[in-house]
Amino acid sequence: MKFSVFTASTPDWTPAQAITALAGQGWDGIEWRLLDQQPSSTGEPGFWAGNLATLPLAGIEGEVAGIAALTRDAGLEMSGVAGYARADERDDVERVLRATAALGAPQARVAMPRSDTAEAYPALFERTREDVAWAASLAASLGIKALVELHHETITPSASAARRLLEGLDPEHVGVIHDLGNLVIEGRERHTAAFELLGDYLAHVHVKNARWVTDGERTPAGSLRWRHEWAPLRDGQADVGQYLTDLREHGYDGWVTLEDFSTDLPSRSAPATTSPT
Repeated sequence: MKFSVFTASTPDWTPAQAITALAGQGWDGIEWRLLDQQPSSTGEPGFWAGNLATLPLAGIEGEVAGIAALTRDAGLEMSGVAGYARADERDDVERVLRATAALGAPQARVAMPRSDTAEAYPALFERTREDVAWAASLAASLGIKALVELHHETITPSASAARRLLEGLDPEHVGVIHDLGNLVIEGRERHTAAFELLGDYLAHVHVKNARWVTDGERTPAGSLRWRHEWAPLRDGQADVGQYLTDLREHGYDGWVTLEDFSTDLPSRSAPATTSPT
């Protein structure tokens, strides 16, 4: 297996600083966050807004050569691109996939629709199958792979749902991101069974951790209210060590990308860099 870091989890670093730091720490690669994000409401960099290590989708065509050169010159590979364009947003999906190919990255995430929309789930699922088939066809023409992530509150929270969505599509050009932390929240199946079910569609792995907490509040019916939050790798409800062992015993030898959105530890200081990027 090879190990990379998703830049959503390095919000205080510019792209050049992220490259410098991760190469210096001995990581094999980097996974770029790609979207037009909102500014931070506090003015401070955050995971989801004002993230300094995020590549903008607008104008990405003019950025790819420089980013690719910086990454390559530091000795890092690109495990992939984490796009946020939803499957039915075909113009943006196309930009994400073309940017991924231009960067020299092997694969890119295509976001799935939420499961709590007004549209009936069966109709939404079938429409998304058509969108994913289109994305897979485009990915094939570009020599890359389109990825569907196991993500809570979307139509693919589990391996079973993702396998059903992709059934019949070519696993050379479409696959699944198995995400340990998301599965704490929704969709967990026994990992080895999930790996076997996904088969050749198991294309990529994200590792983070989460936990369920309560402040003692109860619903009007008297049930205890619980909410989920991100946790450091060793402090969440998932057994990360066992998960990596399960992957290895299954024969998985692809990328494992670290995502850490917990705030238990102090923010990372920015490394020195000679690039203004």
